[in-house]
Amino acid sequence: MRTGLALPQYDYSVPGESPLRFETLADHARRGDALGFDSLWLSDHLFLDLAKYGGGPTRYGAFEPIATLGALAGIVTRARLGTLVLCEALRHPAVLAKALATLDRLTGGRLDVGLGAGWYEPEYAAIGIDMPRPGVRIERLREATEIVTGLLSGEPLTYEGTHYRVHHALLDPPALQVPHPPVFIGGKGDRVLRTAASSADGWNTCWVWTPDAYQERLAVLEAACEEADRDPAQVWRSVGLYALAGEDERDLDRRFERLRAATPAGVLDGVTLADWRVGRLVGTVEQVREQREQWAALGVETIVLGVGAVPFQVGALDDVELLAEALVSADGGHG
Repeated sequence: MRTGLALPQYDYSVPGESPLRFETLADHARRGDALGFDSLWLSDHLFLDLAKYGGGPTRYGAFEPIATLGALAGIVTRARLGTLVLCEALRHPAVLAKALATLDRLTGGRLDVGLGAGWYEPEYAAIGIDMPRPGVRIERLREATEIVTGLLSGEPLTYEGTHYRVHHALLDPPALQVPHPPVFIGGKGDRVLRTAASSADGWNTCWVWTPDAYQERLAVLEAACEEADRDPAQVWRSVGLYALAGEDERDLDRRFERLRAATPAGVLDGVTLADWRVGRLVGTVEQVREQREQWAALGVETIVLGVGAVPFQVGALDDVELLAEALVSADGGHG
């Protein structure tokens, strides 16, 4: 199993630093690369508040992922770089495919592409469009995915959809990876899983999952693959999980209390360590290794670690280092 790391990206991501400096983001990327993480990830929001996660309405700034990954391409020399996930509404898929092909070249063919239907209504309002209902957003996502994968394959594409059209479009220069950079869908609903089965290379979901709940979603994915006449084993599976490890139970408790102090108000209020263990990769070093094996048994190829209490937060760099020791170094540098 491979192990990825969600990088700090938002003005809440690193304790004591707001606004977040690019130098800090780059330092975390360098460290993740040196520690042996197989992949490093950024998300896609114009800005973000934490009300969904128990925090307040404050809007936090964010680094744009495509431009930032382009900058990291010259800094990170080994790990793959990916988007978890790009919001369909923010870019026309043909223009997005052009940027992704360039990014694949900048990374030397180390790009992974995650696409999503979008969920954060304030950013739709910020760019002057109404957020469509879920069914329409997923229809748009399917069309965007088919255009992006078609163009990244390097051949001319004409596509007539309900929401998007392209006419004899071609990427020049094309992406480096053959047949194209892996493209996966992020989400968990039935329609999202059908889109992954019919139109993408893989499926991701995050950040809080128990193996039992995930297995129920796998049954939906398998049914969608049968409907699409596709082998479910062909769908690359990755899972994002909040993660925290301790040398022993006492050390784990200390690290959790440190994370509580580093996290924006409201998110961890009243949450105990026992609560936090549920649906997350949390425990002693040996326990997180055992949990990782449960996910491997479900066919998960990559676990992306969120080393914080909210997405793309890094509570402390030594938490990243201990997780790398537990899940990366133990496998000889390949998670």
